Amino acid sequence: MYMTDQLIPPQVLDGADRILFVAHLALGDFTYMESCFKVFHNNYPHIKIDIWVDELRRTYDFRQWAGLKKYSLFDWLEVSPYFDTIYKKTYSPFAFRSSVREARAKNYPIVISFGLSRRTFYAGLVHKLAPKAFTAAIIKRYKSYDFMKRRVFGRLSASLVDYPEGATHVSDIYAAWFHSLFGLNISREDRYPQLTIPDAWRTDACKRLFQWGLSEKVRRKNRLVFVNAFSKQDERSWSVEKALELIAAIQCLDGWRGSDFVINTVPEKWIETKQTLERVNVKSNVFLFSAGDNFFQLPAILEQCDLIISVETAVMHLANAVNVPVIALMRQLTPEWMPIDKENSRVVMTEGRDDWVQKITLGRVIDALPDVQTMQWRAV
Repeated sequence: MYMTDQLIPPQVLDGADRILFVAHLALGDFTYMESCFKVFHNNYPHIKIDIWVDELRRTYDFRQWAGLKKYSLFDWLEVSPYFDTIYKKTYSPFAFRSSVREARAKNYPIVISFGLSRRTFYAGLVHKLAPKAFTAAIIKRYKSYDFMKRRVFGRLSASLVDYPEGATHVSDIYAAWFHSLFGLNISREDRYPQLTIPDAWRTDACKRLFQWGLSEKVRRKNRLVFVNAFSKQDERSWSVEKALELIAAIQCLDGWRGSDFVINTVPEKWIETKQTLERVNVKSNVFLFSAGDNFFQLPAILEQCDLIISVETAVMHLANAVNVPVIALMRQLTPEWMPIDKENSRVVMTEGRDDWVQKITLGRVIDALPDVQTMQWRAV
C-alpha cells in the first residue's frame, strides 16, 4: 500500500494526530475524492481528518450569505464517516477570518491544499492556517523575478502537480495526489463513486413518487427518466424549453410513450422553471423536482429512476454512484470529467471544440437512448 519516496515522510504521519485538507470542493470533486479520504482513513486511523471547504464566491455582500451558507455539499460531508471538523464558514471575509483563528488554534501538524484555482492564495493560506506544519499545495509556474510567488511557494514543505503524468480521468488525478503525498495506492475499482443514502431520504423519495402518482422502482412498470438541463455555467447548460422538446420527442418513440419524466431545477430557479412548464403546457406525466431541503434528496430520487439524461454537472457522476444508466451531454474541453463507469454511461459530446452544450441536437441524444425493455445500450 505504500511507496518509499512519498512526499510526507512516514515519521511525520506516524507522529500526527490530525490533518487538515483545504479545497474549494464541488459536488463532482467530492464524488470522486471521498474514496481517497476513505483509503487514507483506513491506513492512518490514528489521524483525525479535518476539511476546510473554501468558498470561491466569498463576498462582503450580506445578501448572498444565506445562499452561500446552504451549500448542498455540507449535507454530504456531515454524514461522511471520515471527517472530524468541517470548516464551512468561509462565505464572507468576516467568517473566513474567524475560521482561520479557529484552525490556527488547533496547531495542525499537516495541512494540504488541493486548490486548483488561485494557487498562490492557497499556498499562502496553508501557511497561515498552520505556520509550523508540514504544508503542501498545487503550485504554478512563475517568473524568476516574481519574488512574492517565490516566497509563497518556497515556504511549502512539498508541492503537487495539477495534472499528474498518465492521469486521464479526474479520479486518476486525485488518486495520484494521495499516492504522491502518502504513498497510498488506490485501485481503479476503489475510485468508483460510492454513496450511502440515509434511509430518511430514501423514504422521502418514495413519498414524493406517491405524490406524483408513481410507484417505487421495484413495483413500477413504466420507465422513469430524469432530465437535468441545469449547470452553473451557461456554456454547459440546456434551456428548459429544449429539455421539454427532448421529453416530447422521446414520448413519441415506440416503447417510451408511457414513460414518466422528472425535470430537475435548482431551488433558485424553481418559480421560473415552473412558469416555463405551465407556459409550454407539458403533459401530466412530467414532474418538476428540486433538492431544496437536503442534498440527499437528489441521489435518492436519481436512484428511483431508470435513466438519467444530464448536462455536464455532478448529476452525471451521482448517476454512476447510484448505478443508474446515464446519458451525459458534455463539451470537448473537459474529457477528464466523463462519468467513470463506461458500461453504465453514454457520452454525447459537442461536435465543435468550443461549442456550447446547447448545440447538441435532440436527434443525437435520442440516438443514444438504451433499449427501453432491457435498458441495455445499443451498439454504436
